[in-house]
Amino acid sequence: MTLLGQVLGAADEGPACYSRTVNEWVCADYFADRGAELVEATQQHLLITVLSVLAGVALAFPLALLARRLPRLESLLLGTATALYAVPSLALLPLLVPFTGLSMTTVVIGLALYALTVLVRAFLEGLRSVPADVVESARGLGYAPWQRLWRIELPLALPVVMAGLRVATVSTVALTTIGAIVAYGGLGNLILGGVETAFRAQLLSASVLCVVIAVVLDAVLVGLQRWLTPWARGRAA
Repeated sequence: MTLLGQVLGAADEGPACYSRTVNEWVCADYFADRGAELVEATQQHLLITVLSVLAGVALAFPLALLARRLPRLESLLLGTATALYAVPSLALLPLLVPFTGLSMTTVVIGLALYALTVLVRAFLEGLRSVPADVVESARGLGYAPWQRLWRIELPLALPVVMAGLRVATVSTVALTTIGAIVAYGGLGNLILGGVETAFRAQLLSASVLCVVIAVVLDAVLVGLQRWLTPWARGRAA
């Protein structure tokens, strides 16, 4: 086909549904042409979310144990965690950049600090929800403190802890998009680009995928909780 024929053929087909002249919200051509970009952004979003939540759990658990052991520190620890959450992400991430650079680590640390607000309280309230007579029975049976914690208290605290973990995970999925200000926001990079260029198909696709990630991770945590607490499942039945 001649060059003139190719041009005329393209004109007959009309512009793509995400061109400047059309710019539709739902566009199959966008998924066909930019699918690899969407997959890469989704993978980065998942990785940042999971690492942030795991880091938050690793920090929150010992802090909750410390607050339970030293009640005088409880208000200080909870107040600090709440104060960190009150710091705007647009300010917190740039404050971390001089120490961690423009990297994924910056986003993970920032989101882990935000997650402490929910996770520290969840661990603390979960451990407090364990009946005192159960703890006393375990002590009377000769369980060492660490044995009581891992074999008795933590399993019984799981329902409360998992509820907090679900809230922290879903909120982290949303907050991950803020990482776009340091170029590590997963789907947030596409959302920001879609807003700046009025790219409707990209904006809608990335936003919907964020919702899907949140729903899927929440469902995974619900399934994990049911698997880890079979006694609760039997009681519900």
